[in-house]
Amino acid sequence: MLKTLLIEFNFEELPALPFLKVLPSIEKKWQSILEKYSLQSAFEFFYTPRRLVFWHEEFLLAQADKSQEFFGPPLSISYENGDKSKPTKAALGFAKKCGANVTDLESKTAQNGDVLYLKKDIKGSSSASLLNAMIKEFILSLNFSKTMRWGEGEYEFIRPLRNLLVLLDDKLVPCELFGVKSQSKIFVHRMASFEPKSLNNSKEYFKTLEENGVILFQDKRRDLILEGIKDIEKEHKIKVEIDEALLAELVAITEYPKPLLGTFSKDFLRLPKEVIISSMKEHQRYFAVYENTDLNSKAIRNADNKLVNKFIVVSNAFTKDYTLVVKGNEKVLCPRLADAMFFYENDLKKGLDNKGLKDIVFVDKLGTLYDKMLREVEIAKALANALDFKEKELLLSCVKLSKADLLSEMVCEFTELQGLMGYYYAKVANKDEKLCLGLKEQYYPLGENAELPSSVFSSLVAISSKLDSILSLFSINKIPSGSKDPFALRRAASSIIKISIKYKLDIDFLVLLESLLPFYNGLDIKLVKDFFFERLYKIFKVNPSIIKAVIASKEGNFYKISLKITALDSIVKSKDLKEFSITFKRIANIISSVDVAEDAEKDLKIKEELLSQNEEKTLYKMYQEYAKKEYVTYEEELDTLFSLKPFLDDFFAKVFVNCDDEKIKENRKNLIILIYKSFKNIADIKELSI
Repeated sequence: MLKTLLIEFNFEELPALPFLKVLPSIEKKWQSILEKYSLQSAFEFFYTPRRLVFWHEEFLLAQADKSQEFFGPPLSISYENGDKSKPTKAALGFAKKCGANVTDLESKTAQNGDVLYLKKDIKGSSSASLLNAMIKEFILSLNFSKTMRWGEGEYEFIRPLRNLLVLLDDKLVPCELFGVKSQSKIFVHRMASFEPKSLNNSKEYFKTLEENGVILFQDKRRDLILEGIKDIEKEHKIKVEIDEALLAELVAITEYPKPLLGTFSKDFLRLPKEVIISSMKEHQRYFAVYENTDLNSKAIRNADNKLVNKFIVVSNAFTKDYTLVVKGNEKVLCPRLADAMFFYENDLKKGLDNKGLKDIVFVDKLGTLYDKMLREVEIAKALANALDFKEKELLLSCVKLSKADLLSEMVCEFTELQGLMGYYYAKVANKDEKLCLGLKEQYYPLGENAELPSSVFSSLVAISSKLDSILSLFSINKIPSGSKDPFALRRAASSIIKISIKYKLDIDFLVLLESLLPFYNGLDIKLVKDFFFERLYKIFKVNPSIIKAVIASKEGNFYKISLKITALDSIVKSKDLKEFSITFKRIANIISSVDVAEDAEKDLKIKEELLSQNEEKTLYKMYQEYAKKEYVTYEEELDTLFSLKPFLDDFFAKVFVNCDDEKIKENRKNLIILIYKSFKNIADIKELSI
């Protein structure tokens, strides 16, 4: 029989950010509990800052009945001399395991002969008897990074539980969690009532919340916020930038959201707009307001939209008059901006200077931030030399100033503005625009799929910073493992690869790493190389063996690596490479006895006078035609190489490579090695598994 089930956990206000991290797993975990207890059914999940709610319109009142079969020991050892009145220990033990009497046991023919057998009909438990255990198991499965203790320290969760409601078929199910017993009462919005309100059924639950300032449905709260902001935009002819992360946070911390427009002094608009936005967003959870122009997702960092002296606050008050709410938020914001203005003006007086970096430790055993800056300068030099970069001196000047804003009062207060404040301070000091932009973009990309630096100049500054972090931390064995990557080195490596590809940087990073070894004592270059190559498997969504084959080519230029991977993937998709696998294996077998690396400098010229059979003559002729051509793309070259397959097949079918004549044998092997090495310049075909 199917009936309604309503469960509400009422907590003290849940902190938004930890809750939002756990949110994606909540429904999955409740679903797994339902499956474990054989009570699967559709449900809806709702949340507010004070409550987690599960609503089942149709829920089983009991588990389904089921049968269970038990197979025991052979009959031959179950009874003494086959006498069923004399069960052995084996039979008695089996009966005990099944929770039955030995007289209930039967026999059945199984694969290994006649054995003891029991079939039990198990009646499903009532849902009411299971719900308490299910609820406890669910709550304890939620893993928050930090927890609180209450009730003399015996209970532990993200926040204390204050009320528990469990209604099955509109009847209260006795449950207890964290010392709180379930009751047919709920708490509503605090501005409506501090006292709990009694319920008779689940319909009253939804109605009572709605009438008392609690919008239970998170999607509805989100829509109300966005609709309220649109109304304000239209009325005041302004534009509000919707920060999705902030919007999610506001949905999680409000039960009765109401967007309101506040104002601050125009004097504060002298601050960089990112400072104003950070002050409003990080500390107060306000939306920034612009003149009525088009905005996109890059408005804060890149657009020229003009910020106005207004903000949007989303109130959680349940009231008809929001005048005091607006005034209160304006009063709170003013000193925040005044502090920011004080920091900004002080920093401008001091200017950008990196000497103070000598007093700040970067990481234990890696010296100070000044030492890090010096290492970054060496990397920048190596990059500039490799690229024959014309603005080398400006690049080095930028790197020397790149960490100077970490000494500023503004960055000390708003750490997320590092780099950006250096950009503003450098502009005020009339530094070169490229240098200013390099300071701003040194930390780009700021996220997994965020924008990359906007120029080669900024890219070299960013690579210098990221590469030093990787090399220096690897040198003291602070290497990411498993899910642990406290210094975000994986993202740094991926960023270097992506930047190199975007700007087609002609840099062999394998050579570059070798040249930087003197600056990093104890660095294992192989570990660093492997670390970078591992990132390729995350960046390129292709058959992993394609990436492995390209890596085996010993290519160290990430741009060329990307071209090779793309070309090989295209060829793999356009041809039936299963047909080529046999040919590849035969090539591999031929060269297995030869160290191709050692033979790199060996004279592999083919002596035509030693070519006696038509198949080897034809193969050599086709190879020569391949070698004479100039190829615009790797795909074009690979296509030509793969076209050698029928000639290779004929060669292997008709020509005996390991013949008695050593000169002919070596000549034939050299031909195969030449073809193999031509492939390996792009990718090692032995590594392909299609």
